[in-house]
Amino acid sequence: MTPSPSEPTGWARLLRRIERWAGRSADAEDLLQTAYVRLYTARATSEVKEPAGFIYRAAVNAGIDHARQDRQLHDRFDIDHDGALLRDAAPMPDEVLASRQRLDRVREGMAKLPPRSQEIFMMHRLEGLKYREIAERVGISQSAVEKHIARAALFLTDWSEGW
Repeated sequence: MTPSPSEPTGWARLLRRIERWAGRSADAEDLLQTAYVRLYTARATSEVKEPAGFIYRAAVNAGIDHARQDRQLHDRFDIDHDGALLRDAAPMPDEVLASRQRLDRVREGMAKLPPRSQEIFMMHRLEGLKYREIAERVGISQSAVEKHIARAALFLTDWSEGW
């Protein structure tokens, strides 16, 4: 015999069992309702021999499914303990546009630098080379490398001021 949602003792007994598994009564009620929907759906295509067992297993499976979805949601977004969305990790469209504009401004400034300063600055910033390594590659002193990088950084800072 199927415990009916309208039958208080059967519903309450299943609810207590699911509460013990789920830990929270609000979650348990949602899981139990989901399980009943799954039971009625399953009965449309086949015979369910143990409805109470089916309902319990369906509620547990629904709880596992919800936990997986929550985990995926937590991985994609910053979510606090109550499940409230704090912040999407992706930048806002206006932030993307502003970053692109700043990058374009820096590129314009880089084009205004002497070619040797451009080369040395890029070797340091993009390739991550140390001053000594750049000096060896280019064939100048480490002091000259420091001056090229300092001039380039100062120029680009002034050039990008206000952007």
